[in-house]
Amino acid sequence: MKGLMVQGTASSVGKSLVCTAICRLLANEGKRVAPFKSQNMSSLSIQTEEGLEISVSQSLQARAAKTPYRAEMNPILLKPAGNMESDIIILGEKLNKMNGMHYREQFFEEGQLLIKHSLEKLSATYEYLILEGAGSPVEVNLRDRELVNMRIADLADVPVLLVANIEYGGVFASIVGTLALLPEAQRARVKGIIINKFRGDASLFQDGIDFIESYTGIDVIGIVPYFPNELEEEDGEAKNGRNASDEQIDEWANHFNKHVKWEKIISMLNGVQK
Repeated sequence: MKGLMVQGTASSVGKSLVCTAICRLLANEGKRVAPFKSQNMSSLSIQTEEGLEISVSQSLQARAAKTPYRAEMNPILLKPAGNMESDIIILGEKLNKMNGMHYREQFFEEGQLLIKHSLEKLSATYEYLILEGAGSPVEVNLRDRELVNMRIADLADVPVLLVANIEYGGVFASIVGTLALLPEAQRARVKGIIINKFRGDASLFQDGIDFIESYTGIDVIGIVPYFPNELEEEDGEAKNGRNASDEQIDEWANHFNKHVKWEKIISMLNGVQK
């Protein structure tokens, strides 16, 4: 399949919005594109035309892609239910309630098959898939049974775009540390870095770009300035993605496009290494 996966150095770095922008820019070019997040933990959900439940962030991305919501775009939705338990929603329908340990022990193999089947169904219809990770791909205590980051990039066999939020501080350590903790084969999937929520004069950050590129060997393909009209951040406080207008989506996508090397992203999507 053609596509890429957007992963982050942490939660709330802007993965959801980067996926939203890429979906809209491709759709505006007339491409058939769909979002995908294998497993999402969120209390925010919305129903498809068939009455199936998916996360709001994937519904926003589907709107950006100008395509109907499908349950396969978010095959596993975990909705926190209190007492360290979550409602397990599979392909839009509630399965049962489970705590985190039982979920990890009981659902791992089944989850992989479900994710693989969903990817196959979407790739049969769409030209490009834009996959979203969750949190950080290097939570070493979770790596052996994770269902949402590098295991899924390997399953889909797509390159990875790594996003970091410079607002947090420590952006160099977060990028270098994330890459250092990845196994070599998975690190090789990372083909580009985006630094998000930059404030100030980006030309003064050239030394920072040079350091990242020389130290990691990976291109920085975007320094995206802080955008005041953010739509939906799954892990953050902005919760208006459900009601975002097409004009707001276009405004964000155009802002993103102005500050990234779009041709590099297209090359990643098409499997062309430059």
